[in-house]
Amino acid sequence: METKTQKKYNITVYVRRFDPDKDAAPRQQQYTIQIEKGLTVLDALNLIKQTQDPTVGFRFSCRMGVCGSCGMLINGKPGLACNTQVLDVTESALTLAPLPNFSIIRDLVADLVPMFGVLTGVQPYIQRSDVEEMENPTREYFQTPHQLEEFLQFTYCIKCGSCMAACPTMATDKEYLGPMPLTQAYRYNTDSRDDAADARREIVSSCHAIFNCHYAAECSNVCPKGVDPARAIQLMKKDLVLRYFGLRKKKCAHVHEGPSQSDYKPKIEAPPFTVDQ
Repeated sequence: METKTQKKYNITVYVRRFDPDKDAAPRQQQYTIQIEKGLTVLDALNLIKQTQDPTVGFRFSCRMGVCGSCGMLINGKPGLACNTQVLDVTESALTLAPLPNFSIIRDLVADLVPMFGVLTGVQPYIQRSDVEEMENPTREYFQTPHQLEEFLQFTYCIKCGSCMAACPTMATDKEYLGPMPLTQAYRYNTDSRDDAADARREIVSSCHAIFNCHYAAECSNVCPKGVDPARAIQLMKKDLVLRYFGLRKKKCAHVHEGPSQSDYKPKIEAPPFTVDQ
C-alpha cells in the first residue's frame, strides 16, 4: 500500500524568464515535474535544471535558510526557495518570479546590490568615541540581558530582500530606504554599546525614509526569520520623537571593570596525563 510520504504529485511550475540582454519583456515558461513530500522549491528548480532546462537562472548558496541568496516570489509571496516546501504552497501549480522592487539580473535572480548600498549608508556597525578602546580592547563593554533583548530579534536579519519586495512604499517610492536598512539602523541605535544614533538620525529621518512608512506590515508577514521590521520601524519613530523633544537620552555602555581579584574562583588544576609526554 502506498504511504503518504511516497505519494507523488504532478506539479506545473510557471517560471518567469527574462534576460535583459536578449528579451524585450519577461515571459512565462511552463514545466511539469513530479515531486513528493519534503521537496523544497529550490529542489524543484534544481530538478528542472537537471532534467528539462539547464538555462533556467536562479541563485542559491547555503540551502538552509541562512545566506538569503534564494529569495524569490513564490506563488505571489516573497520567500526563500530553500526554506519553502512545495506541498506547503500548492499541490497543483507553482508560480515563481524574481523579487519585486528590484532590477532583474536574469530570470529569478534579483539585483540586491542597491539594497546593500542603502544598508551601508545607515552605518550598520557599532561606533563609539573611545576609538582607542575599540581598536585595542582591554575588556568587554557592559551590557545587561535586558539591553541585549531590546535589539536581539533584529540581529537575525539575513538580508534576503523579502521585506523590501513586499513593501508597498518601496513599490511607489524608488528612493525609499526600505524596511531592511531601517531595521538595521534601529538595531544599532538600540545597542547600548553604540554611540552613533545622532548620526543615523539624520539619515533615517530624511525624505524617503522612516516617516514614509505607513505600517502596512507586509515586511513582517513575509520575513523568513521572524525579524519583524514593521515593529522596529514603529519603535524607531517613537524613539525619534522622544529624542526630538528631549525626553530620551541614550547612555553609552562603559567598559566592564570586572570583579576584583579576590572574587575570582581559584583555578582548577588540570589532571595529570595518563601517558608519558
